[in-house]
Amino acid sequence: MGLFNKKIGVVFAKLDNDAEIFVSKMEELRQKAPSEFQEKIDNQIRIAKYGIMGENNIAFELKNSGMDMYVLHDIYLEVNGLSAQIDYIVITRKRVYIIECKNMFGNIDIDNTGAFVRNYEFNGRKIKEGIYSPITQNERHMNVIRELQNTSKTNFITRKLAEKSFARDYKGIVVLANPKTCLNARFAKKEVKEQVIRADQLISYIRNCDAEVTEHTFSVDEMGKICDFYLQNNVSNRSDYTKKYTEMLEKCNAYAQNEEQSASDLQAQSPQKPADFSIYDDSHQQNKEPELCTHSNEEDNEKLQNDLKKFRLNQSRQEGIKPFYIFNNAQMEDLIEKNPKTLEELKHVSGFGDKKVQKYGSQIIAILNSERVRPQRED
Repeated sequence: MGLFNKKIGVVFAKLDNDAEIFVSKMEELRQKAPSEFQEKIDNQIRIAKYGIMGENNIAFELKNSGMDMYVLHDIYLEVNGLSAQIDYIVITRKRVYIIECKNMFGNIDIDNTGAFVRNYEFNGRKIKEGIYSPITQNERHMNVIRELQNTSKTNFITRKLAEKSFARDYKGIVVLANPKTCLNARFAKKEVKEQVIRADQLISYIRNCDAEVTEHTFSVDEMGKICDFYLQNNVSNRSDYTKKYTEMLEKCNAYAQNEEQSASDLQAQSPQKPADFSIYDDSHQQNKEPELCTHSNEEDNEKLQNDLKKFRLNQSRQEGIKPFYIFNNAQMEDLIEKNPKTLEELKHVSGFGDKKVQKYGSQIIAILNSERVRPQRED
């Protein structure tokens, strides 16, 4: 009886998760990524952080439950071609709970067919949209766990006993982690209602479900063995986050290679020493009335592109960075089109913030002036 009565409290056997690693990697990537990719990276970071926030809300509820339990966060299981990414596995004295966390804006309606509908406002518009059923998602998780258990039991008798007790010992829950979300399930069937709750209802829900089981109680040793089973079968470095990061990294690298190739092609065409743009100052304009040019013809634009690319290549080599970190081709086209005459006007060009303008602005304006100001032709 000592093992059964021993208090262990809440034990977080695994608290880390791939989402936090993903956010860290994406934030590092964003610092190096061209501006074309920064908005997409920011969006992925925002989504991941919102999911982390919801899972942290659940962790808070579990931590303050006052119950004996083992908690596993972000477990990924694979067996016989099946896979499941599980937000939380919670092992109590009576049951094992498989928790799917949903941290969503808006309110959730569940109709009599079990369909989930999200309602929210965006830019003053009311939006109503169907979402994939998290209950169906959790049922797939339960199937993976059932299959994993079956393959782990080599003895026919123990396998049959495990199958028989599975429905009693395992329970799936969908938890809405956003405290502002209202759940409307009055038309939903009873078996659906029983699987969807808000985060602030989680502990009372677990207590009530545990109270239903009277025929057995897990000892501390049994709870630990169940916990170890899922830790041993957890597959690391495998989630969709890894795929998203890899895809974004490949796109950025491909973009960088294209820009670098463009710079190399330019150098091959013009092997002479890059121009020293420090000579462009106001002294050569004294006592002269300049003739203004707006880069309207193709020949002028091509010469200006070459001058800007030479500057970009020379500057990148001095700093030991990729040329597109200075400005990429799309930003260069915007630069030529807007043709800024002052540092303040340069700030309106794509990709030129205060720091970049302060660092490169004077030289870039000088290059533009070299094409803008020409001596009068003598016909």
